[in-house]
Amino acid sequence: MPKIIFLPHAELCPDGAVVEAEKGESVLNVALRNDIGIEHACEKVCACTTCHVIIREGFDSIEEGDELEEDLLDKAWGLEPESRLSCQSIVGDEDLVVDIPKYTINMVSEAH
Repeated sequence: MPKIIFLPHAELCPDGAVVEAEKGESVLNVALRNDIGIEHACEKVCACTTCHVIIREGFDSIEEGDELEEDLLDKAWGLEPESRLSCQSIVGDEDLVVDIPKYTINMVSEAH
């Protein structure tokens, strides 16, 4: 069973976290199931950038993003080559190391 290592984030998981993931589920769903409250203003339908993450390790094990995701990511704060929307990042066979950016383009937290 693959693991996701969430790097420390001052508000969402100050100590970081290592959690188990099911192959085929999204990084966002894994985070939420483990009480890591990544924002997701569009309710996981690839219509915003609030769930932006950076896949520090294991990036090549997840499927490539489609054109819609790439267009949305262009608007994300702190965009990097390994940036993805966590709602669209599906866990494969490899462990992942995920960095949650400090900011989103959301002016107010949705507090899901």
